Amino acid sequence: MSKQWLSNFILAGTIRLLLMNSGYQKVISDRVEVSTALNSWKRVTEGVHLYNFGIDPYTGDLFHETPIGLYIFNLLQQYLSCWTLFFLFTATDLLTALLLAFTAKQYATELAFKKEEKSHDENVESENVESENDSAISTSMMYVSAGYLFNPYIILNCVGHTTTVFTNLLHSIALISMTRCSIFWSCLSISLLTLQGLYPISLMVPTVIYIARSKCIKQRRNIIIFIITIFASMLTALFCISYYIMGSWSFIWSTVGFILTVPDLRPNIGLYWYFFTELFEHFRWLFIASFQINVSLLYIVPLALRLRHDPMLLAFSYLAIAAIFKSYPCIGDVGFYMSLLPLWKHLFQYTHQRFIVGCFMLFCTVFAPTVWYQWIYSRSANANFYFGVTLAFAIAQIFLLTDILFASVKHEFAIRHGINKDVSGSKAKLLLE
Repeated sequence: MSKQWLSNFILAGTIRLLLMNSGYQKVISDRVEVSTALNSWKRVTEGVHLYNFGIDPYTGDLFHETPIGLYIFNLLQQYLSCWTLFFLFTATDLLTALLLAFTAKQYATELAFKKEEKSHDENVESENVESENDSAISTSMMYVSAGYLFNPYIILNCVGHTTTVFTNLLHSIALISMTRCSIFWSCLSISLLTLQGLYPISLMVPTVIYIARSKCIKQRRNIIIFIITIFASMLTALFCISYYIMGSWSFIWSTVGFILTVPDLRPNIGLYWYFFTELFEHFRWLFIASFQINVSLLYIVPLALRLRHDPMLLAFSYLAIAAIFKSYPCIGDVGFYMSLLPLWKHLFQYTHQRFIVGCFMLFCTVFAPTVWYQWIYSRSANANFYFGVTLAFAIAQIFLLTDILFASVKHEFAIRHGINKDVSGSKAKLLLE
């Protein structure tokens, strides 16, 4: 197993470094599916140059990273060479895969513990259950890490030198901190993500549920108040540090304000750009409010109430919703939550739309650059064609998320009612209509 792990990481790192050192790197980094106004490394470089010349990078419509990110990226570009940056992006991606593997181990261990408790209640042989659980844990770790290392979306995201590489690292830190009930690291990582992208604030809900569930009943209310206080204090401190770096609050409009108001309507894999290009200016603020409520508030409480017993699935749902409906999505966001799918391998037998979703994803991935070329270069298509592909891509992701959520409901129903899936000695498929 250790040899396979090592070979996977070496192969994944080699693929990334070879592509970065090839002529495809610039092509990939310029793709609208990979780089957006929020994560483009070219914009980071230009913002750093403006900052070094004493010009506020937030005065125009160019730079949208946080001041803390600006300070860190300034240090990276001053002291690291081009090749060292290649290794930094690759190492960050590999570290993210490793943290996701440990997250998978923690989550699979919890599932195994629940399965052992159920087997004791049903007087099932413990040795067989333990061996199955050990195999499931190692398999889950391997699949999740491989799902991130060899995901084409993640590879393109890393090769394109987008800051989403570092965002994914923070997401992985937030997830593993949540599963290990670490209040400090959970609050710190989510506050950094919130400062940068706003939408990850929803991850505080599964984090609070996870940590509060591990404490005794008498302490739950106190621990919830404590976690929220720590998070609010850290987020406030980060805003104050950002103000200290820039000397003004101008960065707020170019970071949080930019995400909320969506002034940049360059095409991407999201749904905002086409809609607001065609929309009359008189109705713009109404629909901006509707779109932002949909992605940030609408699903928080219903999903939290329904998935309160499985905070990891709740966190996955929030990540998927943000990747589908956020203002400036990229394939790096999609690849991150898709790499978590092996965590719910036990739910795959209850899903019905795997083939449809797989075909949609494949076709949209191929058609997006094709239609873009026809629209921009050969002028044999128009914006409607490209938006049709992005709309189909969003629908495929919605199908994927709803299929996993419905599979979770079916799985709970099967466990609660003890449905036997063996018919005449062969496996039967449970259908709940």
